[in-house]
Amino acid sequence: MKPYVLAVKAVIVNEQGKTLLLRRSSANTSFVGCWEWPGGKVDPGEDFATALVREMKEEAGLDVEITGLAGAMEFEMPKVHVVLLCMNARITAGQIVLSDEHDAWAWAPLAELKDWQLAPRVDEFMYAYATRGTVT
Repeated sequence: MKPYVLAVKAVIVNEQGKTLLLRRSSANTSFVGCWEWPGGKVDPGEDFATALVREMKEEAGLDVEITGLAGAMEFEMPKVHVVLLCMNARITAGQIVLSDEHDAWAWAPLAELKDWQLAPRVDEFMYAYATRGTVT
């Protein structure tokens, strides 16, 4: 049986109804060129909220505050079973500075997410969020 891992993503939506997306760079082994919400794996012994704040700082140079649960999902990867928590968050400080994991960022209108090349396995979840503002 594959082990379970926990991952977190920050769902940041601005006043114009646009969500922050990052594009996966060639430094990744999977889904290169796909757009996603920022975030990543929770380290052993780390709580998910701390992981999300850390990932936002590492990937985008931003400080964030979690404001609630956007939704959760699970999916299979070749070696692990991933449980993904997507948390609504707001930017509290910082300017966007990308890590090597991503090569571009954009504010994408929620209503137009179907026009973006989103990361597989989470794309349907992201479309559902764009439609309802939450996924359960």
